[in-house]
Amino acid sequence: MIVVADTGPIHYLILSNCIDLVRDLFGSVLLPPAVHRELLHSRTPQPVRLWAESLPPWADVQAPSESARFLDLGSGEREAIQLALDSGADFVLMDESVGRRVARQAGVRVKGTLGVLEDAADRNLIELREAIERLRATNIFIAEELIDGAVRRHETRRRTDDGPATSPTKGRDAGPLR
Repeated sequence: MIVVADTGPIHYLILSNCIDLVRDLFGSVLLPPAVHRELLHSRTPQPVRLWAESLPPWADVQAPSESARFLDLGSGEREAIQLALDSGADFVLMDESVGRRVARQAGVRVKGTLGVLEDAADRNLIELREAIERLRATNIFIAEELIDGAVRRHETRRRTDDGPATSPTKGRDAGPLR
C-alpha cells in the first residue's frame, strides 16, 4: 500500500500519541519535502519536531515530479497531491478541506486524521473514544458532527461485524468525511 501524508494528520497523530497507527495500518508513509519542512519548523510542537528529526524507518521523504500544479494550495498540500499522483498512492492523508477537494478532483483518494483513528478502531488497534479524547486535547479543529458520525459508523460496524471475512469495513472507500 502506498500512502502519502500532508502535515496535519502526521502532526496530530504524533500529538495524540497515535502515530504508530500509520505504520500498523499502512506499513509505511511518504512525506513530500514541504511536509517534512513544516514538521521541522521551529514553531511546531517539540514532539512533532523530534519525530521529524529522526524519522522512523517506515517514513520516507520523497520529492514529487513537480510542484507547479495546484497553486491555490499551500506547498505541503500541493506536494502531497502531486506525490500521490506520481507514486500511484492508494490515498493521501489530508485534513484541510480545500486540499481534500482538490485531491479528489485530481483523482486521489483522501483519508483524514479521524479516518485513520476510525480504521484503527475497526481493526481493534485502539479504542476510538479514547483516541478521540487524546486528539481533542491537541489544538485540532474537527467539527463535532464529523466526530459523532465516526463514532456512530464505528459502533454500527462493531454491532454488525461477523468477523474478518465479512467485515463491512473491508474495501471501504476513504470518502470525503474521513
